[in-house]
Formats: sequence, C-alpha cells, structure tokens
Amino acid sequence: MATQPGLIRQAAVVPVRGAQVCLVSSRNYKRWVVPKGCMEPGKTAGEIALQEAWEEAGLVGLLGPEPIGSYVYEKDGFVCHVIVFRMDVTDERDDYPEATERQRLWLPTSQALARIEDVGLRDLVRSVAVSRAG
Repeated sequence: MATQPGLIRQAAVVPVRGAQVCLVSSRNYKRWVVPKGCMEPGKTAGEIALQEAWEEAGLVGLLGPEPIGSYVYEKDGFVCHVIVFRMDVTDERDDYPEATERQRLWLPTSQALARIEDVGLRDLVRSVAVSRAG
C-alpha cells in the first residue's frame, strides 16, 4: 500500500489457542483489541505482528504465512490501516513488557466477538473461527 499523508500503517495478530482467541485491553482499559503496533523501518508486517504479540500480551507462536486480511480505523484524526495475521500460540508468559499496562483475556470466539467494537476487526476474528471450523 502506498504511503498517504495522515495514513498510519500497522500490523496485528489474532492469537489462537485451541477454540479460543486472546484479546488485550487498550492502554486505558476501555476497549478490547488484538495486539497491534505501527510499522517500523526495516521490519516486515509479520515481524511487527510477532513483536506486538510479545510486548502487549506475552505471547509467542507461529504466524500464518499470509495475512488473513486488513481493516481501517480512525484514531486521533489519523487513518490507520492494519494488516492482520493469525498466530497459533505456542508459549504464554506472565512477565512481558506491557504486563502492567494491559489485561490479557482468553475467550471462546463468540465471547471475544461480543467485546470487540471495531467491525473490521470483528470480521477478521470471525474469519479465523470459520477457518478453524472448516
């Protein structure tokens, strides 16, 4: 995607373990989201997604080879375009960089969907559940 003024590129991960997905709280604890962060020079979207899973949720795992999709949202007057990957979680730690700033919550997909406000993100989390069932 070409860079546009006012556009922030991000990468995210939908962490999956069995029939559950992991959500993290936003820093102000007002919303439930998936780990995501801004793209950094010299790093791929997949590398950022894995980095954010560790920093925001203490999760390590295997990233799907291709993104499951993307969504767009607005924040502070900027448009954010988020590339989203599925990650099969292989390890979970209680001591991670943002452990004091966020809550981590494992939920069945249906319960996770009910907590996610952003429609685009909700559709991608739902697609992970559908792909697991098929």
